[in-house]
Amino acid sequence: MDALILSRIQFAANISFHILFPTITIALCWFLLFFRLRFVKTRDPAWEEAYYFWTKVFALTFALGVVSGIVMSFQFGTNWPGFMEKTGNIAGPLLGYEVLTAFFLEASFLGIMLFGRGRVSERVHLAATFLVALGTTLSAFWILSLNSWMQTPAGYEIVDGKFMATDWLAIVFNPSFPYRFAHKLLASTLTASFLIAGLCAWQLLKNRATAGTHKALRTAIVAASVAMPLQFLAGDMHGLNTLEHQPAKIAALEGIWHTEKSAPLTLLGWPDEAAGTTHYALKIPKAASLILAHDINAELKGLNEFPGAHPPVAPVFWGFRIMVGVGTLMLLVAWWGAWTLWRQRGRKAVLSRPLLWTLTGMTFSGWLATLAGWYVTEIGRQPFIVYGLLRTSEVATQIAPPMIALTLTAYLVVYGLLLITYVGVLKYMAEHPVHPAPEAPHGELGKAGV
Repeated sequence: MDALILSRIQFAANISFHILFPTITIALCWFLLFFRLRFVKTRDPAWEEAYYFWTKVFALTFALGVVSGIVMSFQFGTNWPGFMEKTGNIAGPLLGYEVLTAFFLEASFLGIMLFGRGRVSERVHLAATFLVALGTTLSAFWILSLNSWMQTPAGYEIVDGKFMATDWLAIVFNPSFPYRFAHKLLASTLTASFLIAGLCAWQLLKNRATAGTHKALRTAIVAASVAMPLQFLAGDMHGLNTLEHQPAKIAALEGIWHTEKSAPLTLLGWPDEAAGTTHYALKIPKAASLILAHDINAELKGLNEFPGAHPPVAPVFWGFRIMVGVGTLMLLVAWWGAWTLWRQRGRKAVLSRPLLWTLTGMTFSGWLATLAGWYVTEIGRQPFIVYGLLRTSEVATQIAPPMIALTLTAYLVVYGLLLITYVGVLKYMAEHPVHPAPEAPHGELGKAGV
């Protein structure tokens, strides 16, 4: 493989590992703020116990996200020097804003959030938790603003082959940013919800549950049951925006080979790019036009309209179906849990063992959906790194392929070990819950219901 393919694989491996952790922490810190607010209001020690346990999970996850994020930044120089050379006037400030307004905010108050309990006032500790949560969201804001600009560039001019900013508001709030940002926040909410629900379910199955387990589990189920329908709505709006600005991506993810009106929706099939067809396709007549354009008679552009300028079909086609399939399963499980809680409202709720095992099995389902969606977004942009303007092949490194292959192998080994260790530590923490230290007032924990 040449340097271009190896660099793409290496960047994909790094971003795939890195994105797992911010996808949890963006929303998890807001869960922590909710737990803390409930404790301050009710003085129920179960809420403090939930906060204490999940703060440790947040700290572990945040640390891995920071470390892998630093590696990501180096690759702009090592693997994609042409990207920063040509777009650095726009990409550089956006990344700088992320550090100045988000990372510094998180780093400044994370210590107070983690170690300030019993050492600072309740108000200061609560404020620190809020500011860390705000910092995680601001971080997502700036990173997704840059990524969205690469998908739907705006507010620029090209001078001597370099992108120059002409309107920073247009750059930051580019056409796809609002949809991508909302989609990502909801994805993080769902990822954190199923992580919380899965670990809590595991504690119940192993008889290691505490009063805080019950509180956290109920919160996670309710949050997931509300966020999942909103995610489908956000995804539909994002799809309309993508159809307008990146029709080649839509053609690839739906396997539309030729432009046609009232296009059918392909549920499943085997895309064959060489033959220009989808084998064994299971189709619903006219449904693609109805779903994608909200018009049953709408014309959808096919891949034949973009010779040499459309993404590889198979990974985009299957990535989209994995994302939607996992999302649908998450919706069903979340509503199953919410229905169980609603039926037993007013008394101690008991979740069935099949539901608990299902929640446990879906602990990391948010990761699977997030990665699939991210691949659709990034591979669907190809062959461009700045859509329609700058090709990926134009900015790749000239480093010898064996050197890239060596570092790629090292990354894969280290990341694989870190991921296994992370999951193992979470399992250990769930099976060995530690009660909060006695700096804060405590009452009897008791055995609260879900």
